[in-house]
Amino acid sequence: MILSIASGKGGTGKTTVSVNLALSLDRVQLIDCDVEEPNDNIFIKANMENTQDVNVEIPEIDYEKCLSCGKCADFCRFNAIIDLPSGIKVFPGLCHSCGGCKLVCPNEAISWKDKKIGIIRKGTNEGISFFEGILDIGESRPTPIIKSLKYQIRADIDTILDCPPGTSCSFLETVNGSNFCILVTEPTPFGFNDLKIALEALKEMHIPFGVIINRDGIGDDEIEIFCKNERIPVLLKIPYNKDIAKLYSKGEPFINYFPEISEQLVLIFNNIKGMVK
Repeated sequence: MILSIASGKGGTGKTTVSVNLALSLDRVQLIDCDVEEPNDNIFIKANMENTQDVNVEIPEIDYEKCLSCGKCADFCRFNAIIDLPSGIKVFPGLCHSCGGCKLVCPNEAISWKDKKIGIIRKGTNEGISFFEGILDIGESRPTPIIKSLKYQIRADIDTILDCPPGTSCSFLETVNGSNFCILVTEPTPFGFNDLKIALEALKEMHIPFGVIINRDGIGDDEIEIFCKNERIPVLLKIPYNKDIAKLYSKGEPFINYFPEISEQLVLIFNNIKGMVK
């Protein structure tokens, strides 16, 4: 089973749920897909064994062959290539490596070169097989790293994907192909608003989902009422507790101090697994 854990906004407790669920299970694969700010390993403390570069292909112009016809610039919908009076200019950060510019070039003046945009790392800790991706500083394309991480998904073990926050392309890339998605939210106006946006995205992708309300008690019951009216399962409510917050700030999972929540997380996981089979 591939279980993605997401949130409509950052800071709701998505990573808290991901790492504590993974540590509560006997054998699981945990992949931190928040490649712009991965922090699962603060809690997992896996021994990182190897590192692999992630490269993307970007166009390289042979100006001796280039006719300055502008066909490549006209083709590129991302404006990664522009036709200037001084010649063709490539903006690598905007390129999506689709290959169209090379196809339309009438004089074979475009070739490909690799550009490193980040890394993926692998590690283990007890029963957890752990992967994380790290986007290089200054790079703007997290999705190729997320794709490289998802290539590591194994069929013989359950996988938890800790998604990037929000509902951007990186979130969509991560949840795509999941058997189920848990949306972690909080009872605040921002939490409620962004939850509804994430729910609409999952509905469009036909991915089944449920909700965990974190820091329950700091706001009202508007999310619960909404979920009841929309027939969205509220899988768990984690109460607002300063002790959990203190453990988080120290990089400690809470399952050893709150075993009842750990048991509930395992029960939810097993129920989802039985439902999606």
